[in-house]
Amino acid sequence: MQRRQFLQQSVLAGAAAVTGTAAMAGTNTTKTSAEPVFKMNYAIHDNMFRNHAGNDFIDQIKFAHGQGFRAIEDNGMRGRDKAYQEKIGATLKELGMTMGVFVAHDIDWQKPSLTTNDKAIREKFLTQIKESVDVAKRCGAKWMVVVPGLISHNMHIAYQKANVLESLRRAADILAKENLTLLLEPLNFRDHPSQVLPDIPNIYEMVKSVNSPGCKMLFDVYHVQIHSGNLIPNIDLSWDETVYVQLGDNPGRKEPTTGEINYKNIFKHLTGKGYKGLLGMEHGNSQPGKEGEVALIKAYREVDSF
Repeated sequence: MQRRQFLQQSVLAGAAAVTGTAAMAGTNTTKTSAEPVFKMNYAIHDNMFRNHAGNDFIDQIKFAHGQGFRAIEDNGMRGRDKAYQEKIGATLKELGMTMGVFVAHDIDWQKPSLTTNDKAIREKFLTQIKESVDVAKRCGAKWMVVVPGLISHNMHIAYQKANVLESLRRAADILAKENLTLLLEPLNFRDHPSQVLPDIPNIYEMVKSVNSPGCKMLFDVYHVQIHSGNLIPNIDLSWDETVYVQLGDNPGRKEPTTGEINYKNIFKHLTGKGYKGLLGMEHGNSQPGKEGEVALIKAYREVDSF
C-alpha cells in the first residue's frame, strides 16, 4: 500500500470511529463512556467538536463525554440564557462531568478599568461578580475568571495595583461566602499587551495580598510559555496558590503536540505534585473539520499516556 493511500485510509477510519461515538453520545445519558476516560481531567470548550456533534453546546458536551472527557469550560457562560445555563448544569450533573471556569465580568480590552480609582467602574464590577454567583449556581461552577485590565500610563504602577487589590478583596469576600473562587491568570504581552498582571510572579504576589479563599491563581501554560517560559520551575514556585490549569501549545495556541511545549512532562510533573484539578483546553483546533477534531482527540490520547 502506498504511504498516501495508507494515511488517507487512517484518517477516514479515525473519523468513522469518532463519528460512531458521536451517534451514541447524542442519546447517551449514562455515566459510561464509549472511549476510556482520560487520566487527566481535560475541559473542552464550545465549538471544539461542532463538526461531529453540531452547533448545540450540549450535544458537543455529550459527544465529548463519549470520547472520555469529563469537564467543560465556557468563557461566555455569563452571556447565555438562564434556562440554558441551567440545562448545561443539569447535563453535566447527569453525565458526571465538572463545570470549569467562565468569565465573571465585562472585560475592557481598550482602556484601564480596575487599575483606576473610578468608583463607578468598581461598583459595576462588583455588581457583575454578584450576578456571576447566580450564574455559577445555575451551571454548577466553582471558579470564575477575573481580568483586572490594562495599566494606565499617567499613574504610578503601585497605585494601580493598590486599586486592583481593593476591588479583588471586595470581590473575594462576596465569593468566599458562597464557596466560590475568582481566578487570576497571566495574559502574555504578545496577545494581550499592557496588562497590569501579565505574568505568574505578579499574579502570585496579588493573590497573596488578597489573602482569601475567594481568590486564587490559574496557571495558563500557553501564556506562561510566551511571557516567562521556565514552566516547571514556575509551577513549583506558584504551587501553593494554583488551583486550576489551562492549556494551549505555542506557537499557534492549538492542541498539545502542535508546538514546542512538552506536555507529557508537564502532566507528569503535575501528577507527581498530586494535581487532580481541571486542565482547560483553551485553544483552537490545528486542523479544520472532522479530521481536525479526530486529530485533537488523538493528540490528547498521546500526551495523556505519560
